[in-house]
Amino acid sequence: MGFEPVFYLWVAIMDVVKLVEVTVNGLGYELVDFERSGRGLLRVFIDKPEGISVDDCQTVSNQLTRLFLVENVDFDRLEVSSPGLDRLLKKEADFIRFAGQKAQIKLRMPLAGRKNFVGVIGEINNGVLQLDVDGSPVVIELSNLDKARLVPNL
Repeated sequence: MGFEPVFYLWVAIMDVVKLVEVTVNGLGYELVDFERSGRGLLRVFIDKPEGISVDDCQTVSNQLTRLFLVENVDFDRLEVSSPGLDRLLKKEADFIRFAGQKAQIKLRMPLAGRKNFVGVIGEINNGVLQLDVDGSPVVIELSNLDKARLVPNL
């Protein structure tokens, strides 16, 4: 009884994420992340293999603005941008796509007494990531990931 408003709010947010994902994918982009912040701010991070331009952000922003108007999604501001050089890695497909690149990984539960690792992304099989940390292989279950980001080559 007391959880109904919270449940409906969560369902509404999940519906918006699904709407955004379907729309962004339909335009030929990948939805990397979606954030809903205070004061009606919606942030959408998009990507594509050849990178994101300002025109790409404008195209997605215009389409999402129209979608939100039609679907009655309440927001005050919409920000659409690329995920940046230190892009979040969330899905198994992200790790496959960026195999061979360096990533910074934070775990929920410690592994060998550590929660933070920086290494080169290797193979991923059945939800298990092989990470090369200074020449030593580290096996990490994706279910134990708290946060993972690419480390930019500067």
